[in-house]
Amino acid sequence: MKYLILLGDGMADLPIPELSMQTPLKSADKPNMDRLVGDSVCGMVKTIPDGMEPGSGPANMSVMGYDPNVFYTGRSPLEALSLGLDMAPTDMVFRCNLVSLSQGAGSEEYEGMKMLDYSSGEISTEESTELIRSLEKELSSADLHFYPGRSYRHCTIWQNGPGTTVFTPPHDITGRNIREYMPSGEGSDRIIRLMKASYEILKDHPVNVRRREKGLNTADSIWLWGQGTKPTMADFEATYGRKGAVISAVDLIFGLGRCAGLEVIEVPGATGTLDTNFEGKGLAAIDAFKRGLDYVYVHVEAPDECGHHGDVHGKVYSIEQIDRKILAPIFEYLESNRLQTGEHFRIMILPDHPTPISTRTHSEQPVPFMLYDSSDLQDSGVECYCEDEAATTGIRYSSGPDLFRRFIG
Repeated sequence: MKYLILLGDGMADLPIPELSMQTPLKSADKPNMDRLVGDSVCGMVKTIPDGMEPGSGPANMSVMGYDPNVFYTGRSPLEALSLGLDMAPTDMVFRCNLVSLSQGAGSEEYEGMKMLDYSSGEISTEESTELIRSLEKELSSADLHFYPGRSYRHCTIWQNGPGTTVFTPPHDITGRNIREYMPSGEGSDRIIRLMKASYEILKDHPVNVRRREKGLNTADSIWLWGQGTKPTMADFEATYGRKGAVISAVDLIFGLGRCAGLEVIEVPGATGTLDTNFEGKGLAAIDAFKRGLDYVYVHVEAPDECGHHGDVHGKVYSIEQIDRKILAPIFEYLESNRLQTGEHFRIMILPDHPTPISTRTHSEQPVPFMLYDSSDLQDSGVECYCEDEAATTGIRYSSGPDLFRRFIG
């Protein structure tokens, strides 16, 4: 049997007035999802354990079949693993965003500024790498270094660094004065000094001068958050008896895949935004199945980014593209293969967490799932794959690993 998980990051939402009080999932024209859901097990699943941050790290780990209470040590070390960075057990790893700041009313001080854009206008990897290398040259020390990642997402590693510092994710405070959200607690004084020093280095950097001339958001400062230590996860094949791969555009998912011993597939043109290569992700999944892999985890970041930016129509569009350019060709291949060889397949579709347009941040609320099994078609009574119809079935899973075990058999 073949197994596909198709995860639209942050795809779940709340009713939106602009969509006649429908959610993006309900409003989207997604004929393939809506056709399959009628023959699927459909319901709700809680992917975020009680008391844990509603982040993509623990949520995707949960959907992959791993209990975050056991295996999750923070999102940043997973991203560092994806980048191939060496980490000692005592290293503390931080996500290092490049962010755009604007002056606060009546204040010219750093802490009087507002968070204009947590992604610096989705700055290119080439530009951001140049900036991070400048910061490494000017701000690194024997025990602390900066490492370039992708777009606005980078890593800082602090040897024997603090693990209890309190941070606020930058995507949670768009448009707000950063004074109220500065790091606090153990090690925060040094971190704040680094953030302020980064502003002085970056404000007139040639990369930002060029971006400013083009009318683009500039990368004005680093913003550290999401700290953690090197994780250890059980090997996926040894645990579940399946050979698999992950397909994504973000280091977090690649890190989860590598930590679980899964093949990591990078698709040319794949990004975390609406301009991602949707079609390429679908073709990569088909190729993985043709090469003999049993299980493929396809992660699409675009709905989540639209949620953070408050982009209603972009979120609807991203769901429609997932349906047409990823689900449709993969299903066609799996169904054709079944008819030719008799090999059945399962497809599970779900978000990792909601990212409501109204709040622009993650929520810990349960999410809708559908599980299609070509060998055991179900009458779900559901005609539209969306939050409210999934809730009507009464099927609920209290954790992602519980649902995953049902999926993987």
